Amino acid sequence: MSVSTSIGLALGFAIDRAFGDPRRWHPVAGFGSAALALERVTYRDARVAGVVHEVVAVGSVLALGRVVGRGGWPVVALATWTVLGGTSLARTGRRMADALESGDIAAARALLPALCGRDPEYLDADGLARAALESIAENTSDATVAPLFWGAVAGVPGLLGYRAVNTLDAMIGYRNARYLRFGWAAARVDDLANLVPARLAGALTVVLAPLLGGSAVGALAAWRRDAGAHPSPNAGVAEASAAGALGIRLGGPTRYEHGTELRPVLGSGRAPEVRDLRRAVLLSELVQLGAVLVAVAGAGVLSPRGGGAEPSAFRP
Repeated sequence: MSVSTSIGLALGFAIDRAFGDPRRWHPVAGFGSAALALERVTYRDARVAGVVHEVVAVGSVLALGRVVGRGGWPVVALATWTVLGGTSLARTGRRMADALESGDIAAARALLPALCGRDPEYLDADGLARAALESIAENTSDATVAPLFWGAVAGVPGLLGYRAVNTLDAMIGYRNARYLRFGWAAARVDDLANLVPARLAGALTVVLAPLLGGSAVGALAAWRRDAGAHPSPNAGVAEASAAGALGIRLGGPTRYEHGTELRPVLGSGRAPEVRDLRRAVLLSELVQLGAVLVAVAGAGVLSPRGGGAEPSAFRP
């Protein structure tokens, strides 16, 4: 069944490249609605309640993936398309670049919430470009590399389970008054789920940087020197390696709705400019392509019985 998994991953990636995210009835949005309804029942201001919420929500998705995964490569392809977000990420990045290059700051500010949770009203053109660039670097790993990795490891349960973990982190993995304790489990599980994929994304960035005139040496140096200073053990790898590859400097004051955070400096180049955004999108697309090639080639090794078709392929 490893061949079935490989075929499904490749086909699902191709469908995402052709069509992007499903425009209606997106299963991830459906999961988000279900998780919100579950939260109304499970919420308590305690870590234990958050653990229960995570186990029920993610466990249900893993069980579903176990059942539907018996459908072979067509189901793997559909699940892959469902969980990938790389094409929509690149398209949004290009639209942001178009708006900034034409001087339409209002349009660029309107696009930013589709990429990240920062407050766009306080950002100029270069600030918007930096925010978009950092988000593209991080989400290249989260939206493409990680789901493909887990699809290769565990077939359909891996694909759906990863997306459930990542979605819950985006919903409740915050250090604010409501979610500091309840969202703790969601944030920690997401960190663990992305530990290997983020480093795969970093490695692909190093290897592929020269294809767009970037620096493999700079990407590796920034990763090794700066990634550990980032508050996220995984986003730091993706952002630092991208900064080094593009010869720019990321980080600094970062304004969110809850306030301003001072992010560590990643990379040793100049401050990012609008023109760097298109290069970041191209780098993202190269990393995405590299990730699917690695996943397809590695499916037979990482998931020898693939796709959830056999009991041993299910790895919760």
